[in-house]
Amino acid sequence: MPYIKFNDLNMFYEEFGRGEALIFLHSHFSRGLLAFSGQILQFSGNYRCFFPDFRGHGRTVCKGLDWNSRAVADDMADFIDALDIRAAHLIGYSFGTYVGCYMASKYPEKVKSLVTIGGGAYPRPDGADDFLPGNLLKNGETEFIEDMKIRHYDAHKGEWRTYLENTVADWKSHPNLTDEEWKMIKCPALFINGENDTFGTCRELQDRVPHSKIYEVKGSGHRPHFVGEQAETVNKIIFDFLEEIK
Repeated sequence: MPYIKFNDLNMFYEEFGRGEALIFLHSHFSRGLLAFSGQILQFSGNYRCFFPDFRGHGRTVCKGLDWNSRAVADDMADFIDALDIRAAHLIGYSFGTYVGCYMASKYPEKVKSLVTIGGGAYPRPDGADDFLPGNLLKNGETEFIEDMKIRHYDAHKGEWRTYLENTVADWKSHPNLTDEEWKMIKCPALFINGENDTFGTCRELQDRVPHSKIYEVKGSGHRPHFVGEQAETVNKIIFDFLEEIK
């Protein structure tokens, strides 16, 4: 269970496999391995896979508790440098989609390819306020609160309310790339969404990145790559894409 120190972070990550670097970018309420448990075996046999916990999440520790998608994208660019990796493939899920898009736009020399799952091209704030601390308490969502306390305790030092407030603020504001920033995404890209996903569509992302490929997972929602969903299908689509661009 390695940590790596850079800037104001002591970042926790897990690493499996050998080959070209492949970095998995997790979702808002998750952390590295939890968001991609269905991908570990498939990809670590062919790639050097990294599963970091972002600033404010999981077991990563930093001086402050504030974060947003753009700040995390900067962190992940520095993570690549800290590991002495020239460039990496990225696979982002939900919030990780936004991080990946910011990275591919701002740090194109560090991104070999970009795959996203369950992302969109603009913010979708509907439902976000339900996850504010006061609303969760009012609605009796104590199990969810306890889960967040345990899952991110090292990162938020017990300040679970601050963690959730940051999450809601980020959810409501990102992604917010400008037209020029979208144009800077020139790496090979594959956008995947479930056909019933309410957080975005692969087609709207392709409108922003016209050279990209897309895949819509029939009968699936926001997390088609999860175990118990359609992980095998999604893994094959991603694996074939990565092999094609080698």
